[in-house]
Amino acid sequence: MDIKFREIQLNEFDALFEIASKIWHDHYTEVIGKEQVNYMLDTIYDKKSLEDSIHKGQSYFFILQNDKKIGFFSITNENELWLNKLYVNTDLQGQGIGKIVLDFINNSMQPDIIKLTVNRQNFKSINFYFKNGFKIEKVEDFDIGNGYWMNDFIMVKKNN
Repeated sequence: MDIKFREIQLNEFDALFEIASKIWHDHYTEVIGKEQVNYMLDTIYDKKSLEDSIHKGQSYFFILQNDKKIGFFSITNENELWLNKLYVNTDLQGQGIGKIVLDFINNSMQPDIIKLTVNRQNFKSINFYFKNGFKIEKVEDFDIGNGYWMNDFIMVKKNN
């Protein structure tokens, strides 16, 4: 499988939004509903929010298969590495692409700890993270505005 990664540039936010929108509508509508999906896309993936997150140290990467954008991930690597986002087109999930991303992060950045948040109803992703050595550290509820909440697990993987 020819999987590569390329850091996303500021002028590529429209392409990022397009991929995020497809994946979120395909995957999250049944988890959190269409209205919350639209709200979160408009809030998290608007150009100002993306620019702000980059200025605060978050890096975004396209996942490429044969040079086609099939997903993306983002990380913040300070004291602990946070895997802020990991999304692969739903029709390509289950083919080992997420594992390739995790291996890339582990091999290239060699973090002692990786943390992430995942929706508590997102069983497919939770199981993926369990299979890759993550454990639930705690339960958190985040008020994201407009009456919506992110009801998440914080998961952690220790690499030492």
